[in-house]
Amino acid sequence: MKPNAVIVGIGASEFGRSLPQSQLALGATALKHALADAGLEREDVDGLSLHLGWPLGSDYDRYAEAYGLDIRYVNQTWLHGRFTGQSLQSAAFAVSAGLADVVACITAVSFTRERGFLGGPGDVEGNREEGGSHGEAPPYGLTAPAGGAALGMQRYMHLYGATPEKLAAVPMSMRAHALRNERAIMRKPMTLDDYMTSRMVVDPLRLFDCSLINDGAVVALVTTEERARDLRQKPVRIAGMQGIRAGREEFIFAPRGMGINQQSGRQGPARAVDLEIYRMAGLERSDMAAFYTYDAFSPLVLFALERFGFCGPGEAADFVQGGRIGPGGELPVNTSGGLLSEAHVAGWNSIAEMVRQLRGTAGASQIPDARALQWGTCWGDGVILTS
Repeated sequence: MKPNAVIVGIGASEFGRSLPQSQLALGATALKHALADAGLEREDVDGLSLHLGWPLGSDYDRYAEAYGLDIRYVNQTWLHGRFTGQSLQSAAFAVSAGLADVVACITAVSFTRERGFLGGPGDVEGNREEGGSHGEAPPYGLTAPAGGAALGMQRYMHLYGATPEKLAAVPMSMRAHALRNERAIMRKPMTLDDYMTSRMVVDPLRLFDCSLINDGAVVALVTTEERARDLRQKPVRIAGMQGIRAGREEFIFAPRGMGINQQSGRQGPARAVDLEIYRMAGLERSDMAAFYTYDAFSPLVLFALERFGFCGPGEAADFVQGGRIGPGGELPVNTSGGLLSEAHVAGWNSIAEMVRQLRGTAGASQIPDARALQWGTCWGDGVILTS
């Protein structure tokens, strides 16, 4: 089934630290902006795809009640970055199948109110009996998500000779993008010396390799191409999708085969099964004007680029040098600054940026003649948006 789904409205709250608004209030602001952007009323929204909830925030019924919505379709996931694409895909399936006319994809975070989720005392992730999904291993002191990404990057550096100086190109590029974005939290230029002298978090990840801790919300409204004809904005088409990959060879913070536990330790080139997204969209990888990914930690950008074949195994650390993924580069990545420099809104800030790019309204960050953009992660899911 090819989706008959377009994004017709985007909205966001302020992004910042220790904002006074609750998650519900931040989401309400983003929803109001998205409805105004699309030219819709809240009565038009009859579906929810929520990327939030336990252990951070309320459930779908509370959102529907608080926002005065009358809902006939719901999808809800945990607030994990790996579910960004899945939440958007679920909205696309719902409108394509006629389960809803307009689905509001809502993500609202108050990370600065919920520090226990992020590795502190009472961390609900890292203190599971078996550890958390990011590779947390409490008996060994790894009780925060950074630990799994650090282990993945240590192995990558050992095998391929990547260095901290090369990894620095990722956060430096994200900061260069953020300097063009007035919404970004981090607006101070970053030098290599700034990066190398920042404190170590979990070796080899330094402070600037780790995403921001902030509050904020983003909403995207999804409907069918037919419904979009009567609305205010130029629709952005969901042209191709593929789902999360999982199994013994998969760990979300490492290349396939090179994570933790029972993996083989061998990373191969991009597999045909991981490139289905291009066939669904009827496009080539070379048609992508930019690439967007979940950059909670710098190494994830390298791993995602290799997953989708933009470069071969072990080549991404060299691929990102020389401004290639920065402003004006051959393959810009996360042009609003991503989670590393704009804000951590579970990746939805990048989805909103993709829509702006394809509308031609991204301002100083605008990529000339952007017609196709990809969201893709190192755990294999993806979405292609086209103008």
